[in-house]
Amino acid sequence: MNSELALSALVALVVVLGLVVLAGQVVRRLGLAPGLAAAGRRGSGAAPRRLALLESLPIDPRRRLLLLRCDGRELLVLTGGPQDLLLSATPGAGAGAAAEPR
Repeated sequence: MNSELALSALVALVVVLGLVVLAGQVVRRLGLAPGLAAAGRRGSGAAPRRLALLESLPIDPRRRLLLLRCDGRELLVLTGGPQDLLLSATPGAGAGAAAEPR
């Protein structure tokens, strides 16, 4: 009886782990997890990304400064307060402005 219980527990564990791996693959293929994008997704035929998070700086436990690039423009956004604020919008380095060394 103990060997049957151990075997059924092992089979259940393998099934659950298989389902977790399968769910992870589905999430990657659908692009639902930005940090886990599929390796071939940004190949030669894919459209270039229009939005990128360049930097993030926590100000306090609630507020954060975000430096975003959207369609060649750099945006400085303050989030986490009563409302989000766009602090600055400038052309990106690729739009004719001189790039500053980082």
